[in-house]
Amino acid sequence: MIRFLLDTSAYSAFMRRYPDVIQLFESAESLYLNPVVLAEVRAGFLLGTRREKNERALREFLQSSRVTVLPIDDETADRWAVIAVSLRKAGTPISSNDIWIAASAMQYGLPILTSDSDFQKVPQVMVRHFSPV
Repeated sequence: MIRFLLDTSAYSAFMRRYPDVIQLFESAESLYLNPVVLAEVRAGFLLGTRREKNERALREFLQSSRVTVLPIDDETADRWAVIAVSLRKAGTPISSNDIWIAASAMQYGLPILTSDSDFQKVPQVMVRHFSPV
């Protein structure tokens, strides 16, 4: 069973029709996001020139039966703290948003699909890295 927690870079690559990412999305049984990824995606829409088109595409994507938005709860917060302290002690900090995404991945046992190398600094999660074209 192939499942991924999407980072913002993965959703963006999917929308830009990157062949490798399209193939991964099509092979996945389930795709997950958390509210942090949705916030980052929507912030990008606000900065862009095709906000309405992008919002429609996102709504359509989220309506798929294979896509789930995971909640952020107390357990996620506990995992955020573990990851943040671990990274700080290792001297390898990453953005707070990326820690929230990693905390969701850790909580639900999901690999993160991303082009962002920062997630490879987080030993508590699995990462499926793709190269942006």
